[in-house]
Amino acid sequence: MTISVLGIDIAKNTFQLHGADSSGNTVLKKRLSRNKLSAYVANLPRSLIVMESCGGANYWARVFQGSGHSVKLISPQFVKPFVKTNKNDANDAQAIVEAASRPSMNFVPIKQVEQQDIQSLHRVRSRVVKNRTALINEIRGLCLEYGVIVAPGAAKVKRSLCSIIADEANELTQSSRECMKDLCNELIENEARLKKLDKKVRQICQQNETCYRLLKIPGVGELTATAIVAAVPNANEFKNGRHMSAWLGLVPRQSSSGDKQVLLGISKRGDRYLRTLLIHGARAALSHYKKTDTDYGRWLVERKSTLSFNKAAVALANKNARIIWSLLHTGEEFNSNIQMASA
Repeated sequence: MTISVLGIDIAKNTFQLHGADSSGNTVLKKRLSRNKLSAYVANLPRSLIVMESCGGANYWARVFQGSGHSVKLISPQFVKPFVKTNKNDANDAQAIVEAASRPSMNFVPIKQVEQQDIQSLHRVRSRVVKNRTALINEIRGLCLEYGVIVAPGAAKVKRSLCSIIADEANELTQSSRECMKDLCNELIENEARLKKLDKKVRQICQQNETCYRLLKIPGVGELTATAIVAAVPNANEFKNGRHMSAWLGLVPRQSSSGDKQVLLGISKRGDRYLRTLLIHGARAALSHYKKTDTDYGRWLVERKSTLSFNKAAVALANKNARIIWSLLHTGEEFNSNIQMASA
């Protein structure tokens, strides 16, 4: 049995395999349980294994690579158009093979364990920030019901809440004061956990040489640098900087026909978290970057004068994504004159 491409539809406990030879003919259809998959694939002839990029895909990619197979991950949105008739595991596995056989198909980089560790840290931190925001909104909303106005912001809420609880002139009852004390303690614990996570991110950034080089780009901080290292294991997966920027959803969507070219807003595809970090960092750079005697600084000044602030921030995020690819691809240091020409 000669298998050229093996598509695997992965799940938690049941896995569907679909193998095709070099001519595209089906040579294998099999359904396996989780505890039998790795041993079965290890005994197959070396081939290209393709899976959808979803939960557990990076783990199985490393397992199959350890067995000597070549592995690629493909975005589920590129597989869906190839699903024939009804959706089931067998048709999904066949669609993966069909999609992977297209020469122009784009694949998702495979993450190593170290990169997943960093990404996990970012995911946990993102949830803690989200919980803190929800908690602050809850505190302000509850206080408003008693006629007490609390200014937004974690630091202001903590300062105000202590004085509000101690102030006996307001309408807070004994029960509501106890409730506010619990919420205040919860906010303090949340802030302490967030600081602990930020410290871990800072330590990772200080120990990683790639992060150190990325930090020299205006608008790229510790969060963005470590998130890039976690999300982009190999810059050579992208043809150029624009390809990486498109992967992050920072390029315009098109709605063109014939000679009429129509460019819309950014596509917002790819990793929303990473795209958000780049845009927020670009806003900071637009406000605080002062070296206008460089190509980078002159580019910023021109964008600020011709575009609205938000559009200029997105344009800078796009530019920074291309510069990041250039630094990852070449291993060079950031140069505000050289990088503007190559990005």
